[in-house]
Amino acid sequence: MEDKKTVTVKLEKHLWPDEIEEKKKRRNKTVIRWMTVVVIVVAFGLGYGLGDKKPAKSMVASVSTTKQESFSYTKLKLVNNILAKDWYFGEDSEAFNESLVEKAILGMVNNETDIHTSYMTKEETENFTTSIDMGFVGIGVQFTTAENMNMVTRVFADSPAEKAGVQAGDIIYKVDGVVVEDAMSDDIAALVKGEEGSHVTITFLRQNEEVELDIIRGKVENSAYGEMIDENIGYIEIYQFGSTTASVIKSYLDNLSAQGMKKLIIDLRDNGGGYLLALVDIASFFLPEDTVCIQQEYRDGTREVSKTVGGNYENIEEIVILINGNTASASEVLTMALKEQRNDVTIVGTTSYGKGTVQVSRPFTDGTTLKYTTSRWLTPLGNWVNGVGIVPDEEVFLHEILYNIVYTFPEDTVYSVDEVSEFVRTAQLALDMLGYDVKRTDGYFDSSTSSALVSFQRSINLENEGKLDNDTYEALISRVSREWALDKETYDTQLNRAIDILKGNQESASFENRYNKIDSENGIADLSFSYALEETLLRKEYAGL
Repeated sequence: MEDKKTVTVKLEKHLWPDEIEEKKKRRNKTVIRWMTVVVIVVAFGLGYGLGDKKPAKSMVASVSTTKQESFSYTKLKLVNNILAKDWYFGEDSEAFNESLVEKAILGMVNNETDIHTSYMTKEETENFTTSIDMGFVGIGVQFTTAENMNMVTRVFADSPAEKAGVQAGDIIYKVDGVVVEDAMSDDIAALVKGEEGSHVTITFLRQNEEVELDIIRGKVENSAYGEMIDENIGYIEIYQFGSTTASVIKSYLDNLSAQGMKKLIIDLRDNGGGYLLALVDIASFFLPEDTVCIQQEYRDGTREVSKTVGGNYENIEEIVILINGNTASASEVLTMALKEQRNDVTIVGTTSYGKGTVQVSRPFTDGTTLKYTTSRWLTPLGNWVNGVGIVPDEEVFLHEILYNIVYTFPEDTVYSVDEVSEFVRTAQLALDMLGYDVKRTDGYFDSSTSSALVSFQRSINLENEGKLDNDTYEALISRVSREWALDKETYDTQLNRAIDILKGNQESASFENRYNKIDSENGIADLSFSYALEETLLRKEYAGL
């Protein structure tokens, strides 16, 4: 989740028996049908490997149709046939007929009650799966672009880049001889990524010296990252709960434990969820075997419980979990499972998204997929975070500029004293974060804003002193991005608070039961991931290669 954006979901089409027979006669080809193998997934939400048991019940129940249902299906067919054959704007073609059915399915799936049920095209299905696993073929680094520099911020463990000697802080200067100083991140990614096993030569700038490395591209698993940040404090950031995330995290935990880790920060900021099986495996690293991770409640009132499977790291004595408004779904499940069942967990950040439903995906043979809600989820103690999110033990905000960046500056516009604009406000916040003396940050262009702009412009040899134009605005945003990427010690107040807590600088924060207890008759939790992003964090501006 803090950040929130809305993702709309698509719906899929179902063919009735008489339509299937008609299509068989006309084209003698297999039509869309339910696949026998059910893929259980929840993108930006929650998937569950056993979830197919419950949906099967509702599918069987739907076979016995009432007279009203029979009339409804007949009416749908009649409307479809009328539009396909007699509608003035219609077309007498197979493609048009299928288009009508697709739209009918979209109408069935789109609803205000459940925004997490959707129909996905083949391309959307592929992107959906890729977005969860976050895997690709490349070199295995994360970089940020700022002030005409493309700086490596992270090198993933066991990646081609790590094996070749790439280091955090290296600046990407050339790719196969092409200078990329002014290139966009997407253009750099296109140059660096390629076929598995192929070579790419990258020239980095390291301490003002060129370092040329030949790197063999390979598969990169980048759904998590870990490092030691103090002599006994480890740090694990989980971007998504993908199919390989548990094994990636285990590798990091083994490495950190070997370095003496006794305390751990788990960063779930901006993590929108993923596969339930991955969640269970990851929770197993932090809880004793056979401990409840999550409860799922189905429409018939039955509940299913998922438990840890072993592999607990007993050397971890204390945990701080970082969350924000984009922490949703499976990441909320993990947070609550640990908080409710360990006495050494502190939650820091801002209130999470609050999503309490579980979705499964059922694919069709043409590559499209119907993703739909099958249950609600409850914490091990039966709590429900839907709609309210998880309130942290310690609420800590980042600098306000990180939540309020407006990127597209109006063309040929210049702001000066006594003018008011959202761009002026963003500039004021940026100047404030960078340490310049501004008296107000409400968007009113006062004399202190002008003076601060003069100082900033002179520091980077920009003209138009004291006024806000596009060049100055972009330079400010770029500088903020650079400082955020390179100086977490100064700017990441949430991470710094987590470190302080683990070092013992903590005023005990009691975790109250802030959530509604649920009984079998109350409420519906809604946990899928449909980003209602409140924040536009620079954390999201990193790119992977």
